[in-house]
Amino acid sequence: MLILSLLITFLHTPICLSVSVSTSRPRVEVHEHTDAVLSCEFRTEKDQNPRIEWKKKGKGVTFVYFNGKFTGSYAERAKMDGATLTIHSVTLTDSGDYRCEVTASEDHVNLGEATVTLNVLVPPHIPSCDVPSSVFVGSALELLCKDKLSVPPASYRWFKDNKALTATGESPYSIDTNKGMLKFRSVSKLDAGMYRCESSNSVGAPKSCVAHQLKVVDSAAGFVAMLLFCCICVCVCRQRGCCQRESD
Repeated sequence: MLILSLLITFLHTPICLSVSVSTSRPRVEVHEHTDAVLSCEFRTEKDQNPRIEWKKKGKGVTFVYFNGKFTGSYAERAKMDGATLTIHSVTLTDSGDYRCEVTASEDHVNLGEATVTLNVLVPPHIPSCDVPSSVFVGSALELLCKDKLSVPPASYRWFKDNKALTATGESPYSIDTNKGMLKFRSVSKLDAGMYRCESSNSVGAPKSCVAHQLKVVDSAAGFVAMLLFCCICVCVCRQRGCCQRESD
């Protein structure tokens, strides 16, 4: 009898539902300058007109959609469909975590939320290439290449005189394709030429920097050139009166 009484009581007790918020796509990846759809679905117990907000999380919290309006730059390039947010022509700065919040004041538990992570994919940009104009024979040398904007991060290839370099066990150099470094243990005259670097990822076409001329000079010739340069500087200085002592 006790069990039957408890069962009857349970069946006649109203179930306390609360606002429920979810997303069908918790992670969204789109290419730069395309539209990003951040889905948000909700269900309420009683409230037929809940308050919907979108926030972007970062160092702080930025409102995207608040009090029925878009804020900041989103006002010109976003729209709402129910609680689903669409951002038009996204850029790298739009990447991050977005939170959909639904407040149903008439429900037993009146707040629900769901988070969507947006990752904006960016094709390669023209990388910066650090190639010195000249280097002494026998010197160690590092050529650097970097594309800071591509997402996912770029991988790199180096070219000499428009021919791709491939490092082997017998090569006088090594290549780090992730860091964009071309490293020589000891430069020889054969290493002189035009060098350029190419960055690539899975999003767009590879991009290359302008080729730079690398000259390899003998140490003696380099010393003579430096001495000649110093002499020219001294002569110019004397002609301009820079080297004269001030009279007392």
